[in-house]
Amino acid sequence: MTPDVAKQQMVSEVDARAARLLSVSHQIHETPELCFEEHAAHDLLCTVLEEEGLEVERSAYNLDTAFVARAGRDGPHIAVICEYDALPEIGHACGHNVIAAAGLGAGLAAAAMADKLGGRVSIVGTPAEEGGGGKCYLLERGAFDGISAAMMVHPANHELSRMSAIAVEQLEVAYTGQSAHAAASPHKGRNALDGAVLGYMNVAALRQHIRPDERIHGIFTRAGDKPNIVPHEAAAEWYVRSPKLESLAELRARVVACLEAGAAAAGVEMECQRKAPVYADMIDNQVMLGLYTQNAAATGRVVGEPLSTDSVVGSTDMGNVSYAVPSIHPIIKAAPDNVPIHTPQFAHYAKSQSGDQAVLDGAKIMAMTVADLWMNPDALDRAADELARARA
Repeated sequence: MTPDVAKQQMVSEVDARAARLLSVSHQIHETPELCFEEHAAHDLLCTVLEEEGLEVERSAYNLDTAFVARAGRDGPHIAVICEYDALPEIGHACGHNVIAAAGLGAGLAAAAMADKLGGRVSIVGTPAEEGGGGKCYLLERGAFDGISAAMMVHPANHELSRMSAIAVEQLEVAYTGQSAHAAASPHKGRNALDGAVLGYMNVAALRQHIRPDERIHGIFTRAGDKPNIVPHEAAAEWYVRSPKLESLAELRARVVACLEAGAAAAGVEMECQRKAPVYADMIDNQVMLGLYTQNAAATGRVVGEPLSTDSVVGSTDMGNVSYAVPSIHPIIKAAPDNVPIHTPQFAHYAKSQSGDQAVLDGAKIMAMTVADLWMNPDALDRAADELARARA
């Protein structure tokens, strides 16, 4: 079977399941679930995979809402990634329903063709991308051992080869002082909120002197109980982002110094701890992206390189996977140019006609790319060599 014929059969496999894939996307969209709570999405995706005849490992690798389904007996082993967690208040404003359904479609098409084309596929359900680091735990526990390459698509408002994915560390900061009556005896108190506020102001000053591609943002999560009580406890949550893991460690140290200085000035204690695994920057494999881009053109999608005006900047635990195996995380257009992700408007488009088209086209493009990797071992070798050079 020629690659062109194989890819056309992959497309036909997706088309045959189009109605079901869109139903899955809509059901996940209608039931948004937060990090590690995606029970409905997990059960829905696993049930569809089982009804398609695949053996599914539910609650895989000791994560309640992770799963893995496998097909194929030998040959190169490709992982297709599904994400399905949502955001607080604004639901699927990152379009993870699209990611889940597109990954499902690509995985099912690949599973149907695996034995004919001499390859293996794993459809990997990865919970808690929005801050919980599900892929980090799966990686540590062996979910990607033996995988030759991994891929997913992410919806946004542009058609791009990659997301500008930078490293991020999430910090939880707790302040402890001494309560007192704020009117009768304020001198007996030590204001934990003052420590948090002074730390915040220090970080605000630091922002003038960091690299243009670094980011620091934080919120107060506890700020006292009543105005007439000196707050004895306060808390904040911070995200520290930098282009690479190495530069992230340096920036984190500067941020923590700012926060500690605020606590010292207020005379309170401070404890800082990591909230979730550190997300690595994304190593976008150019060999795989070349194949993806060619296959996207077959669906009528023209994939561009991100520019300052249209780049999608953020962080993802897919970056950690990309350090372990050759990986791609391209952006597929699902909304108008003026509708960025993580907005209520984007949540609307994730279940619109354009979101549905992203599901089907994303599934087809990834399925064709799987076929290319299966049938061209040289491409996989070059992808592995590229990753080795990037890591070095």
